[in-house]
Amino acid sequence: MLPAGPHGLAQPTRPWPRPRAGLSFMVGAFLFNAFYNGASQLKGSKMIKVGIVGGTGYTGVELLRLLSQHPQVEIKAITSRKEAGMPVADMYPSLRGHVDLAFVTPDDAKLTECDVVFFATPHGVAMAQARELLAAGVKVIDLAADFRLKNTAEFEQWYGMAHTCPDILEEAVYGLPELNREAIRRARVIGNPGCYPTSVQLGFAPLLKHKLIETTGLIANCASGISGAGRKAEVHTLHAEASDNFKAYGVKGHRHGPEINQQLRAIAGDASVHCLFVPHLLPIIRGIHSTLYARLNSAGQAADLQAVFEDAYRGERFVDVLPAGSAPETRSVRASNTVRIAVHRPLPDTVMVLVVEDNLTKGASGQAVQCMNLMCGLDEHLGLTGVPVLP
Repeated sequence: MLPAGPHGLAQPTRPWPRPRAGLSFMVGAFLFNAFYNGASQLKGSKMIKVGIVGGTGYTGVELLRLLSQHPQVEIKAITSRKEAGMPVADMYPSLRGHVDLAFVTPDDAKLTECDVVFFATPHGVAMAQARELLAAGVKVIDLAADFRLKNTAEFEQWYGMAHTCPDILEEAVYGLPELNREAIRRARVIGNPGCYPTSVQLGFAPLLKHKLIETTGLIANCASGISGAGRKAEVHTLHAEASDNFKAYGVKGHRHGPEINQQLRAIAGDASVHCLFVPHLLPIIRGIHSTLYARLNSAGQAADLQAVFEDAYRGERFVDVLPAGSAPETRSVRASNTVRIAVHRPLPDTVMVLVVEDNLTKGASGQAVQCMNLMCGLDEHLGLTGVPVLP
């Protein structure tokens, strides 16, 4: 005989005792069974082989941080021509014990043997390699701008190069899951959104979908941490230049402007939508704060805007609509895939939306992993449930 348990029951000799302790015991047994069976299914499922082109920049290392903890991913290759042969952990000690690979040249990476390849590279690299990868059955996720703008003339104007694969651009899907989930599931190629456009679209989308605002005169004042400029050495991102300072840039026009307007027009189904976008540089490392303004039409003035936003993002794990009167902080989303939104009405005919995100996570690499999960038939949240880092 086994000794009695805490409820007077014999200790179980099989995985599950009969539910003799009432409803709470039965519920607990059900949940444990569900967890056990889910874990077993996950363990037995096929690992996704992933390659990363351009692993030395900030979005590259953020991909490595997230994917090294992803239970369904096996990182096969990380490319860098300049750093080939260097262990990844030598460049980024934070990955020591998590990523044991060394950088390799693109020629040695065997990317066509991967299931998914991420491009964390300068603009133009992904479109040069996408055709070969797609022919091999590899899914492509580009964190640069090669597959964002559908108008090739606009792409050439803002990025200073000709688009070399307009046929692939035509089939590419814009990778903002909260607004484009089903198309992402079916996609072979993803144009991962820019960091600023992610915050602007999620902030304006409920208002545009419900036709609550005037479609012209939208304003997006957005500020980003210095990591948004990338890892390259430039004078304006030096500590002595960017620290203890705050400034606007790209005032005459910024390449995220046409992306924002393209997508807002698609959300609204209205080509007249126009948003004035002005970016600013924050003296912090990571984070975006966007303040959005629009004029409410008669329907918008009569609407409960708080309820509109809560309904729009109910069930969205990565979008947190804050209580009325709140003001989100960038530190509340640091190193997470979460966006926090607050909606205000400072005047009867004016709406103001405050949005914060981490520019490297939801604004780049986290969103790319979210897309990968959808494309590969996985739980959308897998590998992305980390709690923001505070302080």
